[in-house]
This record gives sequence, C-alpha cells and structure tokens, in this order.
Amino acid sequence: MLIIRGVNVFPTQIEELICKSPHLAPHYFIEVYKEGHMDSVDVLVEPKPGVTNEQQDSAAKQLQHDIKTFVGISTKVKPVDIGGIVRSEGKAKRVIDKRPKE
Repeated sequence: MLIIRGVNVFPTQIEELICKSPHLAPHYFIEVYKEGHMDSVDVLVEPKPGVTNEQQDSAAKQLQHDIKTFVGISTKVKPVDIGGIVRSEGKAKRVIDKRPKE
C-alpha cells in the first residue's frame, strides 16, 4: 500500500483498471516521486499488440481519468513501447518509490 497525498492506494486497484482496458496489456509500472512538496505518480503502461497510436493515447487518457475517479489520485499515464516494461520471473516489482526517506 502507498499513501499518496493522504489517500491509501493499493497497486492492485490500478492494475484492475488497466486490465479492464481493451487496448492496454496487463504490464504496468508505477513510479512515485516528489514534485516540489507534493507526491506525484507516473503509471507506465504497454499497449496490446496491434493497437494504433491513437487508440493507445485514448486508452491512456481514459485510464488517467479512471484512476482519478475510482482511486482518488491524479496520475500521469505514460504509454511505452511493447516490451518497454521489464518482465520478471517470480514476483514482479511493479512499484518504485523515489520519494526521499524522512
């Protein structure tokens, strides 16, 4: 669980929204970092094979809206190329927290 701007966020909540999209593959990566005094979140997602750039951008915008609506935080959703998110065997590392330790 992450606490982003006072909101408890479970990565599985974001994963569920990604899996609902017909144009996005279930491969994602969440980066949390400080931007000024506020926590910021980037969600990197991969399109499914055969998805056009227009569909990819539309799916990213829709996902950004869905995360804001259902999870309650603002994010930047960034599409990456197919294979751009590292695959791992075993337990996947899906979240990187780059915020400085207090």
